[in-house]
Amino acid sequence: MKFSSVFAAAAVTGVASADTTTSSEDLRTFSTIEPTASEIALQAENATTLQWSSDVKGKGFSRFFTIWLENTDYDKAADDPNMVELAKQGITLTNYWGVTHPSEPNYLASAGGDYFGLDSDNFSTMPKNVSSIADLLDSKGISWATYQEDMPYSGFQGFNYSNQKTFADDYVRKHHPLVLFDSVTGNSTRLGLLKNFTEFDNDLKAEKLPQYAFITPNMTNDGHDTSVKVAAQWSKDFITPLLSNDYFMNDTLVLLTFDENESYGIQNKVFSILLGGAIPDELKGTSDDTYYDHYSEISSVEAAFGLNHLGRNDVSANVFEVVANATNITNIKVDTTYKLNNESYQGYLNDANQVLLAPNVSATNLAGSSILPAISSVWASEYNAQVSESILTSTTTTVSGNITDVAPETTSSSSASASSSGSASGSASGSSTHSASSNSTGSGSSSSKAGAAVVSTSLVSAFLLLAANLLL
Repeated sequence: MKFSSVFAAAAVTGVASADTTTSSEDLRTFSTIEPTASEIALQAENATTLQWSSDVKGKGFSRFFTIWLENTDYDKAADDPNMVELAKQGITLTNYWGVTHPSEPNYLASAGGDYFGLDSDNFSTMPKNVSSIADLLDSKGISWATYQEDMPYSGFQGFNYSNQKTFADDYVRKHHPLVLFDSVTGNSTRLGLLKNFTEFDNDLKAEKLPQYAFITPNMTNDGHDTSVKVAAQWSKDFITPLLSNDYFMNDTLVLLTFDENESYGIQNKVFSILLGGAIPDELKGTSDDTYYDHYSEISSVEAAFGLNHLGRNDVSANVFEVVANATNITNIKVDTTYKLNNESYQGYLNDANQVLLAPNVSATNLAGSSILPAISSVWASEYNAQVSESILTSTTTTVSGNITDVAPETTSSSSASASSSGSASGSASGSSTHSASSNSTGSGSSSSKAGAAVVSTSLVSAFLLLAANLLL
């Protein structure tokens, strides 16, 4: 299962840029792992698949599965008949956001608490000293896995893979968050937990599902190469049988969401539904307008299981209300009137001259927990050094000047619908830490521009961004 015979990932340094955008010479690039069909067949013969189940009780839920679909504006997804039917069986999150564009940085953020400046779908890896949600789960013996449709074998690290009969239905690395971390791929045990859909069926039948799982359909079924109609139909067909499976439903919370919206010139809200046995009957068919984003997936898992945090944007991310109610957490009210979440920042992955920002080793999350000790032991000295050099502030992993999203006036209706966000303002603990990571637009818990360089976005630039994407 080793890839020593395949291209090794290596960072390439570039030339410094004086402005706030990155040129092609600045990009931090990696050699792409693209094994041939024969190499894949050989690796598959030697691949190890692991089945790990555990029974750690949580508050609000004891199992969390998230299913991601692709690139769809909120209203288009909300109007699909199959999504309407699924929403009747759960809680619709009317104020759930992607954190940036395009796809890959959103997937990365969902597991690592930041997207580290990534602004492309290129082959990327995070160094071994960067932790993920896997580290948090491992610290308490909570089982986890990923299930990736049409991935050729467990632990596959290649850039993509097509169904060899139809040469469609692609598996793509950019939609697989945990494979982006060297701390996962450099560990043979963890590699065995990166599995395909066949293994999901096996684990379900054996009643050996993990307590955390990230599920990605292929590029046909997630709507990327097709449409929301296809993605919604697949979702209904996949999820409906699970909702009548007593084993699966037992204290399980399922998040069905999208990575990002399709229209880059409007607010990056995505249609999302919470489903499963953890949803009380009286809340089925209801909606929740609290502000959430992809970092909320991590913070909700942390809160439910009493875990430490990663020291990144998970620290101040709102947790799902079913967990907040069970843990006495007060979520932060977020003003989204001028929020877009449509830009990246100049960071480690899009500028070879940028340092890798340290996690906040002194922060306390909304649940009152501290950073994972193993992360602090690796990063404490670097964090203090970056604070002393004014790379970081003393209370957040965010550089002093944050990106300011300015919503175009033409999106006033979208802004109005988004502004009814949040529950009571303030946090249960560590309020000074959390408020420090808010930007000037009142982004509150999202902190989705962590590590941002100073970028002033005007109304004109918002329209230019939209125009540029229409040309792509």
